[in-house]
Amino acid sequence: MEPDRVILGPLTTEKADRLQEQHNVVCFRVHPSANKVQIRRAVESLFEVDVTAVRTAGYRGKEKRWGRYVGHKPDWKKAFVTLAEGHSVQIFKGV
Repeated sequence: MEPDRVILGPLTTEKADRLQEQHNVVCFRVHPSANKVQIRRAVESLFEVDVTAVRTAGYRGKEKRWGRYVGHKPDWKKAFVTLAEGHSVQIFKGV
């Protein structure tokens, strides 16, 4: 899988901001079928940083209703990427 298809986007939540400031951990939304090795290689090639660890968490999509019809949102996965000391990734944060 190509690196630009593995990383879907950054997660800019309060927890992600706190992890980045205190522990040099960056959070990304990743492809649900991507594994830790693919995520590590994608982050290293796209952002030119050294990665020391990758942790992932998979989530099931929520069930949604549209009147009498029932559907669900797609499953998704997020990755917590620990960067080596001295490396950082600048992520645009909306105002």
